[in-house]
Amino acid sequence: MVSREPVRRLWVLVVGAVAGFLLVVTSLLMTSIYDIPLLVSYAAATAQCAALPLALRAPWPALALQLAGVGTFAWVQPDAAGLWPLPPPVMILLIAHIGLIGATRPWRDAVLTWWASALVCIVLVLADPRGRALDDGDFSLVLYATSSVLVLFGMIAWNQRDAARRQLAEVRRDVELEQAQRALVEERNRIARELHDVVAHSMSVIHMQATSAAYRLPDLDPAVRDEFGRIAAGTRGALREMRQLLALLRDEDADSELRPMPDLEHLSELADSARRGGIPVELTVDGDLEQADLPDTVGLAAYRIVQESLSNVVRHAPGAPTRVSVRLGGGDLTVRVENDLPTQLPRPIEESHGGPSHGLVGMRERARLAGGSVQTGARPDGGYLVTATFPMESAE
Repeated sequence: MVSREPVRRLWVLVVGAVAGFLLVVTSLLMTSIYDIPLLVSYAAATAQCAALPLALRAPWPALALQLAGVGTFAWVQPDAAGLWPLPPPVMILLIAHIGLIGATRPWRDAVLTWWASALVCIVLVLADPRGRALDDGDFSLVLYATSSVLVLFGMIAWNQRDAARRQLAEVRRDVELEQAQRALVEERNRIARELHDVVAHSMSVIHMQATSAAYRLPDLDPAVRDEFGRIAAGTRGALREMRQLLALLRDEDADSELRPMPDLEHLSELADSARRGGIPVELTVDGDLEQADLPDTVGLAAYRIVQESLSNVVRHAPGAPTRVSVRLGGGDLTVRVENDLPTQLPRPIEESHGGPSHGLVGMRERARLAGGSVQTGARPDGGYLVTATFPMESAE
């Protein structure tokens, strides 16, 4: 979070400079126009002006100092010397104080400050040591009440606007975080469903081999035959439990459930599909993937990463020449998808019927669950690069 202390210091410097200017103007005007002794005028003006920067850090002591200056001017002002108890210079400083509190403090503090100032002004009129008539202060009090209320509500509205903006920014951050977490959970569910299909296929093969062992190998020892039976029973139980778990995760239709899980052997079909979408794709495979006997989880994760990368090219960089390379060597499987700058304007992004895509979130989660990692970023000469790496030792 960015510190607000530099902003506060800037406010204090600006308000202090303005207060210094008002100090000179107020003390001279009150001496020359309202016949107030110079030392008294300077002291009272100093109290009012010093209260302005102090209000930014200590609002209640600043209010006491401000009202002390106002009271000093009101008590020493001679009869028939203009507006009373708030001459224009004094009123301007008091209204500036109210506005400053309204702009920098909560609205309750601003309203309490205004009420305190109005109450002190009324008390000054009632307790005038010179015995002036109450009517002498009517115009001054009405003028102050009207102008100060307008300034007060204006500053409160301005302050609340900034607070509303900050709250809106916080809400947006919370929504984005929630959407990211929801996308991650949904992607994990999809990965869990696909991994179930991969594991279910392997366990089905084990079940078939264990069940048919007695027929394929007639000379088996009875103990070995019983062991194969227990293996078959165990795999049946595991498959049944996985189907029950799958019932909680499935949300696709039956046709999508029956489709086989794709792997790197289907990359050519994926490249052809992208070419039909207007993306010139160059596919390069370095290494014998069939002889490598890649784990199904790695093949599925690599295929989905290439699929999502090509989908992003279609959406965000239509027409961009794209190169897909798969390299198996050095104990790692490396998949790179890089595209150049688009040759067409990107089309508006629309949600597909299959649900929203989760892009980089899904890529990284798939790679992590398969024991690999994904690096993404813009290329120096334009375009984008996605690199997925899967260590074969940890995947086995």
